[in-house]
Amino acid sequence: MTEPKTLQEAVLYFSDPDNCLNYLVAKRWPKGIVCPTCGSKNVSFNGSRRIWQCSSHHAMRQFSVKVGTIFEDSPIGLYKWLTAVWMITNDKNGISSYEVARGIGVTQKTAWFMMHRIRLALQDETGGKLGGEVEVDETFIGGRARNVHLDKRQEKITGTGGSGKVAVMGMLERKGRVRTKVVPNVRKRQLQPIVQEHVAAGSNVFTDALQSYDGLDRDYIHSVIDHAEAYVKENVHTNGLENYWSLLKRTIRGTYVSVEPFHLFRYLDEQAFRFNNREDFADRDRFDLAVSQIIGKRLTWNRLTGKSQDLQTPVD
Repeated sequence: MTEPKTLQEAVLYFSDPDNCLNYLVAKRWPKGIVCPTCGSKNVSFNGSRRIWQCSSHHAMRQFSVKVGTIFEDSPIGLYKWLTAVWMITNDKNGISSYEVARGIGVTQKTAWFMMHRIRLALQDETGGKLGGEVEVDETFIGGRARNVHLDKRQEKITGTGGSGKVAVMGMLERKGRVRTKVVPNVRKRQLQPIVQEHVAAGSNVFTDALQSYDGLDRDYIHSVIDHAEAYVKENVHTNGLENYWSLLKRTIRGTYVSVEPFHLFRYLDEQAFRFNNREDFADRDRFDLAVSQIIGKRLTWNRLTGKSQDLQTPVD
């Protein structure tokens, strides 16, 4: 059977343990299997246990294909992991941990943990700076005031605009990539260093009239659109990024419903991965790219939960 192109084919293909192993080996060690500890190619395979042993004598001589990846120390079978990767990378509006749990046959808590480990692999690894025409904007993510009980609303919401919400900054290269980042606030000293870090000097930068962007013209060709007057003036607008915010918020509100602020950056990574690989990428291509990024990354439960011992059921 050829490698899968659809979710249905992926479920069938990865139900065979040999297909799982061969697929990951080919992606991880295209030039031959090497010991993750010492780098030696002199290794032997134990077929009954599906592990390798390095001929050199050192700690961790025995290793599986999971070692050194987001799958390390997980008792969950590879077929469930790979099916979950396919689901999260190819569902445009995201997918709830409850749906993943039902689909692959694990608990919701396990699915939630798996999905955050997969999101770690989806972090942008392209490097380099954005250039050309770049839209820069900020938004606030959090619950809607009208959905909050009156007593709680008066207690928690004491200001206007972004009060009680999380600030997120975004940069969109027109006809290219998007990058987003959770920020403590939208003041100049927070936003401008991020622009300088991610956008090449001399680029055309488009922003709204927020005063925090004043001074960008020292390094960029800075054009401003005042939304109190208009949303578009010729090619000066931030509509591309506004559309991205709309997609992101629909995903959060419609699929995940409740996202804790300290996990928000992981959901931003997930959404950006799908957006940046939306064109000229089939489902199989996004899946292959995600799997290629699982190496050298690990997320433990204690790190994910801030070393909390609370065993309550997590929410998306």
